[in-house]
Amino acid sequence: MEEDDDVLSRSPQRDPETYRILGAAFEAQRELGTGFLEPVYQEALAIELNLCGIPFEREKPIPVFYKGRQLGHPYRPDFLVAGRVVVELKALDAISNREVAEVLNYLRAARLEKALLLNFGTTQLQFRRLVRQQVTKNQDFSA
Repeated sequence: MEEDDDVLSRSPQRDPETYRILGAAFEAQRELGTGFLEPVYQEALAIELNLCGIPFEREKPIPVFYKGRQLGHPYRPDFLVAGRVVVELKALDAISNREVAEVLNYLRAARLEKALLLNFGTTQLQFRRLVRQQVTKNQDFSA
C-alpha cells in the first residue's frame, strides 16, 4: 500500500449527521412497515428528509476514478446527503457482505468518506454505518 491509500471499515461511532438521517429512515419504516419495494422507501425517505430539513440529492451522478482517470460511468447513489454522506437503500431479507462490499467500493471509487446502508426489508430497519479511513503504509484494511 502507498502512503495515502485508504482503509475501509465499519464505524461503531455515531455522529450527528448520520444520526439525523437514521432518524428519518426509522420514521419512514415506522409509517410504512415492511413489504414494499425499494422505490417506495426511497420516496418516503425523500419526503422525511425534506420534513427534517436535511439537504440531499437523489441519484446524483458521482464521478468514479481509476488510476487518476475519471470513468465514463458515474456512480448514482440513492441519496447523497449534504454532499458527503452516501445513503443506499435495500429491501431485502437481510444485509449481506455483498451489499456492504458494494457500498464500500462506491465510497472508495467516488472518494467519499461516509455511507449508510439501510435495509427496509425486515420488520425492524437494519443499517450499517460505513466509513472510509485514511491509513499509512503497511496497514491492512477491514470491513
